[in-house]
Amino acid sequence: MKDVTRLFDIPYFQQEKYPNSRMFSTKRNGTWDSLSTHDFLDKVNSVSKGLIKLGVQAGDRIGVVSSNRYEWNMLDIAIQQVGAYVVPVYPNISINDYRYIFKDAGISVCFIGNEELFNNLKAIQPELPDLKLMYCLDQVNGLPFWEEMIDKSDEFTKSVEERKANVRNEDLATIIYTSGTTGNPKGVMLSHNNLISNVMGALPRIPADNTSRVLTFLPVCHVYERMLHYLYMYLGASIYFAESLETIGENIKEVKPHVFTAVPRLLEKVFDKIMAKGDELTGIKRSLFFWAVALAEEYDVVGKSAWYKFKLSIARKLIFSKWQEALGGETKAIASGSAALQPRLCRIFLAADIPILEGYGLTETSPVISVNCFTNGIRIGTVGSLLEHVQVKFAADGEILTKGPNLMMGYYNLPEKTAEEIDSDGWFHTGDIGEMVEGKFLKITDRKKEIFKTSGGKFVIPQVMENKFKESRFIEQIMVIGEGERFPAALIVPSFAFVREWAKRKDMNFDNVSNAEMIKDEKVIARIQEEVDTFNKEFGSWEKIKKFQLMPAEFTIQGEELTPTLKFKRKIIMKKYHDVVEHIFRD
Repeated sequence: MKDVTRLFDIPYFQQEKYPNSRMFSTKRNGTWDSLSTHDFLDKVNSVSKGLIKLGVQAGDRIGVVSSNRYEWNMLDIAIQQVGAYVVPVYPNISINDYRYIFKDAGISVCFIGNEELFNNLKAIQPELPDLKLMYCLDQVNGLPFWEEMIDKSDEFTKSVEERKANVRNEDLATIIYTSGTTGNPKGVMLSHNNLISNVMGALPRIPADNTSRVLTFLPVCHVYERMLHYLYMYLGASIYFAESLETIGENIKEVKPHVFTAVPRLLEKVFDKIMAKGDELTGIKRSLFFWAVALAEEYDVVGKSAWYKFKLSIARKLIFSKWQEALGGETKAIASGSAALQPRLCRIFLAADIPILEGYGLTETSPVISVNCFTNGIRIGTVGSLLEHVQVKFAADGEILTKGPNLMMGYYNLPEKTAEEIDSDGWFHTGDIGEMVEGKFLKITDRKKEIFKTSGGKFVIPQVMENKFKESRFIEQIMVIGEGERFPAALIVPSFAFVREWAKRKDMNFDNVSNAEMIKDEKVIARIQEEVDTFNKEFGSWEKIKKFQLMPAEFTIQGEELTPTLKFKRKIIMKKYHDVVEHIFRD
């Protein structure tokens, strides 16, 4: 077979080199139902023929709004084959974002995951003049089902081949709208070459091959998971779809994945559950558990003594082997991205022989710029070494600038914004501040746009502080604030389950008390103040959290306080909780 030059070449490469009877597996009625490479491609070509029959032209923008399922991948390949552009849209964004994206992209045909989503979009269809056809991926009475548009005849077979032949490596493949932490989403234009270069650059970094099982649960409409799906397909690995985040633990035990991806927020929750189980232990078992955790907190990849390694081998055998079993017992790597991972968490998991490979990138860079790996080395607190052919340099203020074959074609309909972000020498300005460690490993120190200055002229780096404070088991989420104010402060969402557990141990009864009432309790406030005081010691006098407000509920995607990749929408949070912020700084 000729080289893979377009994204839709990848499943054909798999069919030729590693035909897989379990290319994709979905759990239905309690059992895992698998789709082979051959059947996947058969469905892909039927959809491509159906699109041509519908009148879809090369260059048309086709929307896919769905959670992870094999139909997502099938549509992705089928749409690309006819020269149209895939516009993936998160299934959990606001109606305003749907309205903006559909209008901006000019989406003409859309495939939608379920009845609720379909009805939400149907309600705004009159406002979307380009949107002519909508299909539901679930079979629902009264709604057009996606299988109705497929064509199994040979009438358009030749047309599909002609369309495929006209697609070049450098052509646009997809428009991915960023989460919009600072305003309207921007449509990032990525070519076949952008994504394929990233697949090839990431290949040596992932410990997987055609015998591997991978579990997927991060949204495939996010470029990180999507690029990895292409990589898994290229390798011939078997991709299993987790049922939901609620069943992820059970699915991991069933599938026993060799590799899966995670965002730091998920890893924090996994760790909190492990620690909660440790708290339930008594006697020698409890002592051993917390001895092992304390030992893990001292771990590093380099420079540890033989005596430390001996103690760690005992901890791995007695304690950490049970952690590994909870993750299926065969995990070779967890790829972490999208946000900064607490170095302490990375340290503990690595010590437990559960390798977390933290990486870094943006939608605009297809996405991976750098990643820790076994072949090039791991350094805790960094995001690893650069992928081959990816370049990085630093601006005078420390901002990371990058260029390479993975760099986007530009922002859709926003030439001025593109010129703002990519300078005349072709360097993309990431908005992140960083440095090189040991001349090889990239370290992110903060988001340029999130660094703020107090009224005293001192700079505060919120993300570094937030990651440190989240090491407290009492703190679920924390957002550091204080731009232009006399001092830094924080909005803190307590770990409600842990606070209730702590309260029971202190003979305080919150069984019939709401979270909103519980956070007003003076003893709860005083206990979290102790945590704040402890972590404040890590920072300079100008950085210390002087005041905080406990929040009654988690910041969520549904509340529009988090992006779909669980980053804070800081401006929206500040606006939404304006009165709370005013109370902190004015009272």
